[in-house]
Amino acid sequence: MLHHLAVMKGVTSSAERKETVDALLNQTNLWDTRNRALSTFSGGMKQRFGIAQALLANPRLIIVDEPTAGLDPAERNRFLNLLSSIGRDRTVILSTHIVDDVRQLCPRMAIMGDGELLLDGAPSETLAALNGRVWRKIVGSDDELRGLESQFSVLSTCLIAGQHEIRVYSKSDPGQGFEVVDSGLEDVYFLELSRQKKRHAVN
Repeated sequence: MLHHLAVMKGVTSSAERKETVDALLNQTNLWDTRNRALSTFSGGMKQRFGIAQALLANPRLIIVDEPTAGLDPAERNRFLNLLSSIGRDRTVILSTHIVDDVRQLCPRMAIMGDGELLLDGAPSETLAALNGRVWRKIVGSDDELRGLESQFSVLSTCLIAGQHEIRVYSKSDPGQGFEVVDSGLEDVYFLELSRQKKRHAVN
């Protein structure tokens, strides 16, 4: 299939094509499965094949959309390592909702909401801006949770062992049993969406 696609992309020399395809199969860790039918490939192998296909034309820009969705941890790690390696000499744009992929892979990030650019910068810089401003508390009842949601700038809530964990943004200690925690890119994401919602409410 890669040989066929290479011909379609203008690589007509059989020697050049063989050299290119062999190199890509090795780069994407597909050499040992080169004689298998694509229909038998796992999700991660198909993703790596897609990268090999894209690299046939030696593009300067590669755009990948949700590339690790549905992959098991081992395949996800292999695929992120592959994207990191090819990103050394070309631009890779990664569109994803999996924030760990952004933290591991991207030197720069942007957050979009309803077609609007909400934030752009280095992940480390966006996290540093939240240092000491993200607080969490385990809440035992729905009534207490609703009360806290009405008082504070809530970033997120989730259930942990049947109890609510609430995370809020505050420049100072909000009291009431909250403890400061390390911020994550999910906190950055939720904060920017919250700020956008407030701007739209004012307008």
